[in-house]
Amino acid sequence: MKDLSQWLEEYGESHQNPINQKIHKVAVPGIYLSIVGLFWSIPSVTMFGISVNWVWPAAFPVLIFYLRLSLSVFLMMFGFTLACISLIWCLELMEIPIFTASLGFFIFLWCLQFIGHKIEGRKPSFIEDVQFLLIGPIWTFRQH
Repeated sequence: MKDLSQWLEEYGESHQNPINQKIHKVAVPGIYLSIVGLFWSIPSVTMFGISVNWVWPAAFPVLIFYLRLSLSVFLMMFGFTLACISLIWCLELMEIPIFTASLGFFIFLWCLQFIGHKIEGRKPSFIEDVQFLLIGPIWTFRQH
């Protein structure tokens, strides 16, 4: 497995253009949030009398990936994941249609990402390795 610096360096190679970087600063965290919302929208399952939302089993392997990179990355992404879950929960309490809103944001933000890569003149990193989808948030949060 690559170490954190290798992942970030490779990801950064296709994110040099300042406009693409700005797009990513908005779109990457937004896409993460929208994915949390999409998982939140899957009807919960009851196991042993406990209702489990699908966002938790989905987050577990993602957070393990981050923990394997570093404790600081894990803590950062665990905190961001909890913030996303909290926001989605609040939106649900306000009776905002989570699935529709999440799907709309997901599509819109991915369109922005592809515009950014068109400006960059390089393909998105995840085309080489799907794990780059998990590196994007780390890279975005570490940019100044």
